[in-house]
Amino acid sequence: MSWQPAEGRYQAMPYPRCGRSGLRLSAVSLGLWHNFGGADDVERQREIVRTAFDHGVTSFDLANNYGPPPGSAESNFGRILELDLRPWRDQIVVATKAGYTMWPGPYGDWGSRKYLVASLDQSLKRMGLDYVDIFYHHRPDPGTPLEETMAALDFIVRSGRALYVGLSNYDGEQTRRAAQILRQLGTPCIVNQSRYSMLVRQVETGLLPVLEEEGIGGVAFSPLAQGLLSDRYLGSALPGDSRAAGGVGFLRPEHITEERLGVARALDALAREGGQSLAQLALRWVRRQPAIASVLIGASKPAQVLEAVEAMRMAPLDAGQIAAAEAILARQ
Repeated sequence: MSWQPAEGRYQAMPYPRCGRSGLRLSAVSLGLWHNFGGADDVERQREIVRTAFDHGVTSFDLANNYGPPPGSAESNFGRILELDLRPWRDQIVVATKAGYTMWPGPYGDWGSRKYLVASLDQSLKRMGLDYVDIFYHHRPDPGTPLEETMAALDFIVRSGRALYVGLSNYDGEQTRRAAQILRQLGTPCIVNQSRYSMLVRQVETGLLPVLEEEGIGGVAFSPLAQGLLSDRYLGSALPGDSRAAGGVGFLRPEHITEERLGVARALDALAREGGQSLAQLALRWVRRQPAIASVLIGASKPAQVLEAVEAMRMAPLDAGQIAAAEAILARQ
């Protein structure tokens, strides 16, 4: 018998609106940046995706260059769509991006109209889709006029390749300018995806106020600081199979300092006092921001998805818990 998703999957997951748009995102989004490449176990990938959907996660986040090799995460997700999720395509939100290097030569990077349209066409082919729900420009391009990049996003929506567009790694002022151009074109920017966690907080002063003013939803990637805000690194030795040991993502062995570990251990103790894990505290702390619609997690096993989903079912952090966390974070 083919897999069937759980019938009660939508009952406990919050689905906040993405900014002032009509689109609702699941409070937890599943990212395919890691663990969905060509060398990873496809059956494990299927198990992670099915567990996520079974528990109300409807937002799946990709990019053209996710792998390795680049493109393989989209290809694998396309296979999972075909095997498992195709009957429920209209019940999920698929997002992809372009903006980093994807192919050699002058047309496979950054933010030109030629690159963005060609890249999305390739992404759609890899995933076996007619359109994506959200298409992001993955990073600002200092060499291309912002007007050209935003006009490309507008064209992508009008041509039926995407329903909505967003920005990733744009700071507050860049987001404001881009949103104004898109508004004039008639294709609003509905979402901004940026790195945000208890340990990386630059967006709080520059970006988050702009998102609230402009009515743009925020998606926080790396809310667990690449695993540092989980039980992964609380021991005395660096796990050999961790992202830091493998040089994958932002986290490097030199970032695992005693000072940071001390902060993580203190936060872990605070979390356990409140009957939660460190990861759940970190996710709830990010989600407390009004501008944040969804926290974007990665997962190497289904249990990590379940832990994140359970965090969204907990009551919001109270003032005392936030103050206690801030006191610990002030030690950095």
